[in-house]
Amino acid sequence: MSGGSGTRLWPASRGHCPKQFLPLVNETTMIQDTAARLAGLGSLAEPLVICNESHRFLVAEQFRAEGYKPSGIILEPAGRNTAPAVALAALHAVKDGNDPLLLVLAADHVIQDHEIFHRAVDQARLAAVAGGLVTFGIVPAHPETGYGYIKAGEGEVSREVKAFVEKPDRATAQSYLDAGCYFWNSGMFLFRASVYLEELQKFQPEVLNACRQALASEHPDLDFIRLDEEAFKQSPDISIDYAVMEKTDRAVMVPLDAGWSDVGSWSSLWDVSPKDAAGNVCRGDVLTHEVSDSYLSSTDRLVAAVGVDSLVVVETADALLVAAKDRVQDVKAIVSQLKQQQRPEATDQKCVYRPWGSYESIDQGERFQVKHIRVKPGEQLSLQKHHHRAEHWIVVNGTARVTCGAKTFLVSENQSTYIPIGEVHRLENPGKIPLDLIEVQTGSYLGEDDIVRLEDRYGR
Repeated sequence: MSGGSGTRLWPASRGHCPKQFLPLVNETTMIQDTAARLAGLGSLAEPLVICNESHRFLVAEQFRAEGYKPSGIILEPAGRNTAPAVALAALHAVKDGNDPLLLVLAADHVIQDHEIFHRAVDQARLAAVAGGLVTFGIVPAHPETGYGYIKAGEGEVSREVKAFVEKPDRATAQSYLDAGCYFWNSGMFLFRASVYLEELQKFQPEVLNACRQALASEHPDLDFIRLDEEAFKQSPDISIDYAVMEKTDRAVMVPLDAGWSDVGSWSSLWDVSPKDAAGNVCRGDVLTHEVSDSYLSSTDRLVAAVGVDSLVVVETADALLVAAKDRVQDVKAIVSQLKQQQRPEATDQKCVYRPWGSYESIDQGERFQVKHIRVKPGEQLSLQKHHHRAEHWIVVNGTARVTCGAKTFLVSENQSTYIPIGEVHRLENPGKIPLDLIEVQTGSYLGEDDIVRLEDRYGR
């Protein structure tokens, strides 16, 4: 499941490129880490991904970069929470008469010990084959108030689920820790597809009916599976816990103590990251003096901190976050303000990813904008035109194939070309290395919505 927005990890995580697509813990992204930790689990089908339609090219590209081939990438036309997302996966899995076990994972979790995780999955497999709806309960390390809890019965391996409990206050969380029978709710599951569908039909038939109708008219689009938007929007917005797990008598819990985190905030990322002798996590170009227990991250500039404690400082090319480490849950309030003000920092990083590559705004002012554009080998932008701007392209690396009106020609390194206002044009990379160019836009309006696409291989 890759539909989250990760608002509490702003400014690194943004609406168009949320945390699951970022290398927050190591050099690979969180969705790549999720796929990688499945290696060694035995006989597995290729992963099936459920994601937001606007993230489809990020999923495809990040899987391709690590050599993974999804069995399908189902595009949610709208966010409807986890119960419908898992229903789509289950219905897709049984449509050819199959009835596999589904290991349901979020794309944005950290699990540090893969061997222990594999053992827990093997234990859960036995209960799932027997007809159980298995959830993984995380052995709590401290009285956490940011997670829901599962109260479990007795047992060495799989245990009966007694209750699901909402996020508690500090004192209640401490009492759960002291009781020894409460576990953090991980949001990971293992069950047979048909069993989940049976229980969903029993407790939330509206969800199942909407998902069936949405899949009835599914159609492939490149690597993606598109659904009927209006049908899917009829589904209630509900989590799998509320829809099924809290009501069913088939719920089973398997404990997991493998260094798990849902990395839901900067403080939880600090928890799972390597620290220096003063308890600091420093990423990027960071200098400190008498700083302790802090998370300091630099993407674009030097970050220097002096004499502070328990602080979060996150610098990106277009934003800077400074927060007390015990208040980082409230970062989402800043994102809400950005959305209310319709500011681009809520959704876009300065570097914006597209299926053909990426672009980054370098400078802008009245009637001009300068961008760095990178086109991946073999890719092309849409055939398009603009009503309000002209473009000047200067190639700095690689070779560009340019269509401008009726002409198609090559532009090599240190050469340039000009696209007049209103002219039909296209940019392609025919080479085997990335194409880098500087684009200078001039005109009365420079917004991204001044693009008239006449032909596009990506179906935009």
